Amino acid sequence: MSEIKLIALDMDGTLLTKELEVTDRTKEAIHGALEKGVQVVLSTGRSLATCYPYAEELNLTSYLVTCNGGEIWTMKKELLEQHLLDTEIVEKIWHLGDSLGVHMWMISTEGFLQGERPESFYDYKWLKFGCDSEDTDKLDELVKELSYFADLEITNSLPTNIEINPKGVSKASALHRVCDELGITMDNVMAVGDSLNDIKMIQEAGVGVAMGNAQEAIKKVANHVTDSHENHGVVKAIEHFVL
Repeated sequence: MSEIKLIALDMDGTLLTKELEVTDRTKEAIHGALEKGVQVVLSTGRSLATCYPYAEELNLTSYLVTCNGGEIWTMKKELLEQHLLDTEIVEKIWHLGDSLGVHMWMISTEGFLQGERPESFYDYKWLKFGCDSEDTDKLDELVKELSYFADLEITNSLPTNIEINPKGVSKASALHRVCDELGITMDNVMAVGDSLNDIKMIQEAGVGVAMGNAQEAIKKVANHVTDSHENHGVVKAIEHFVL
């Protein structure tokens, strides 16, 4: 196993508790990794606005992978890379989701919209589209219909949702760029996550770690399964592989 020089952490269901907090024990483990010269990068489906305060709280210093790889930022809020959905496709997906009766939400470069459509989709630049429903038959039907759309990357962050990015955009592809910036390779990365939007980074990292609460598909491709996000799974992974 190559030396771990970067830890890539998903947030919801991984770094954060159900109360959306970072425990003191997790902060201590991350601080210990940083003290050893290991970079820690949040690699999340969230937008910059909703992940940056956590990165500040953890005293992170390098990069942020947001919107499932739709954007890469420095901690100085410099935009390194950005991938946008085609606006016409976004409008078509919205009409499809509306016809199926699923809840929808969208992340644009200007912020987060949910529930209702914007007056004009063309007033925004779109990074990610999300749909959720407790009726998984509706989600299955949506995925089937979306399979006819070209140039989409379809994942999830929960079994009850679907997340859509431009084709080729993933947390893994963003981490490859981060590694290039840092002069390391994916062999030097430990990636930790719980959902389908984490699967590629877990597969491509030198050490791929699935949370104890992860979807089964994630556990099957991971090198290691740690404890759940409610029982210090991230801490245990860092202690096992880094500290």
